[in-house]
Amino acid sequence: MTCKTVATQPFSDQKPGTSGLRKLVSVFQQPHYLENFVQAIFDSIGDFKGQTLVVGGDGRFYNRQATQIILKMAAANGFGRVKVGQGGILSTPATSAVIRKYNAFGGIILSASHNPGGPDGDFGIKYNIDNGGPAPEKVTDAIYDRSKTITEYKIVDAPDINLDILGTSTLEGMTVEVIDSVIDYAALMESLFDFDRIRQLFTTGKFRMCMDSLHAVTGSYAHAIFEQRLGAPKGTVQNGVPLEDFGGGHPDPNLVYAHDLVEVMFGENAPDFGAASDGDGDRNMILGRNFFVTPSDSLAVLAANATLVPGYRNGLAGIARSMPTSQAPDRVAAKLGIDCYETPTGWKFFGNLLDAGKATLCGEESFGTGSNHIREKDGLWAVLFWLNILAVTGKSVEELMKEHWQTYGRNYYSRHDYEAIDSDRANTLITQLRDKLPTLKGQKFGSYEVEYSDDFSYTDPIDGSVSQKQGVRIGFTDGSRIVFRLSGTGTQGATLRLYVERYEADPAKHNDDPQVALGELIAIADTIAQIKSLTGMDKPTVIT
Repeated sequence: MTCKTVATQPFSDQKPGTSGLRKLVSVFQQPHYLENFVQAIFDSIGDFKGQTLVVGGDGRFYNRQATQIILKMAAANGFGRVKVGQGGILSTPATSAVIRKYNAFGGIILSASHNPGGPDGDFGIKYNIDNGGPAPEKVTDAIYDRSKTITEYKIVDAPDINLDILGTSTLEGMTVEVIDSVIDYAALMESLFDFDRIRQLFTTGKFRMCMDSLHAVTGSYAHAIFEQRLGAPKGTVQNGVPLEDFGGGHPDPNLVYAHDLVEVMFGENAPDFGAASDGDGDRNMILGRNFFVTPSDSLAVLAANATLVPGYRNGLAGIARSMPTSQAPDRVAAKLGIDCYETPTGWKFFGNLLDAGKATLCGEESFGTGSNHIREKDGLWAVLFWLNILAVTGKSVEELMKEHWQTYGRNYYSRHDYEAIDSDRANTLITQLRDKLPTLKGQKFGSYEVEYSDDFSYTDPIDGSVSQKQGVRIGFTDGSRIVFRLSGTGTQGATLRLYVERYEADPAKHNDDPQVALGELIAIADTIAQIKSLTGMDKPTVIT
């Protein structure tokens, strides 16, 4: 084995987004492309000589090859030990848990999350810091700056490590430990939730569940936790074998892409409870029998019932939600007498609040929920939280949700995604919207009057850092909101996200179709932003 230095030239497109660097697989397969970015990480994160790095990914196409490259570069750059998931697989929440449990210096996660996989699909890489959470902007900015000037990278010339056999080996003086992908994560879940109570729920024969892992990373975790440890019948987990192309599907747990689960839960003789997770295991969708729970409502319900769960029996320090997420959790926080923080989109913004003990539960409308147990959103954690609440209350998902609305009122809420828009068209739309903001206050659109309009800016209450232009907000005098954002998680064109929200206090009006209840606001959004004309799209790609 020899350590060699390879000459290279910078790539101009390696700026990390909200969840790392995501590109088509073919982009990452270019000579030096992945190596450049990995070296830029190592050059930007400080003194890690002799320290431990955690490496894992969601198992998508190119995961194994990329893992081998990272191992050889970590050895050449001076890490003392790497813990890598068996087969190169480690879910994003499990990676965070392993970083925290073993006091690792940081971790590299290979995933494009909910984006499609396969040779023609997407790939991604991101760096997580020692608290287990995504690198903050000051770190990702430093990585990007380094990527623009890089001239060489270091790598060990050595045979590949056998990633399929548990145990340790040595690579140029660095210890490589292939670890069981599930054990540490499952133990953490058992410390938080009442597994005995949940097991009783499954073994009575009166409760059925369908867990759809979408042929993504949580298949192994779901089989081990639900079917083996908790006694759910075999077959509870569907699409549970992780595949490099996710079985040709789109591993995004929403009503459109998780269609197999939706058909089961809205079909005849539907199970009592349904859930899905995404490519890397950090997102979740919750369904009851013929009933969909929005992610915003899910966060609110978990917060309202948190003391029923062992890990949260002492109550919550606070709640944090991303700005586009509905204000349903705010109402729970107000009743509990705790703070509810509004942050930009991106889990990294929750990290400081969690580390400072300001928040216990966090959530995003994009099907991400989590807590202070790690520093990532966590799909299976959310599913177990719901199961624990159902086991204690004996109520159905629909009963629990409707009782919540009776107590707190209902925040009608919907997100419309316009995907793969021409980037110039999308930027024109947002630019024109921003230009209109100073003129909107006081204007009336149908039965709504604009109370405020701005481009959301966030000052971190812990470190004072400022993040600007985080989403265009238009608020109305009755508390309703319209929010527009361009997403940073896609790899082709641009995705426009429209968020629409209206509060309804009257229980007699809690059973409307959200698209009907929000119909006038949706039309107003198109009037103000000219969505159809500027995107060239008659309707959204996905509605949730």
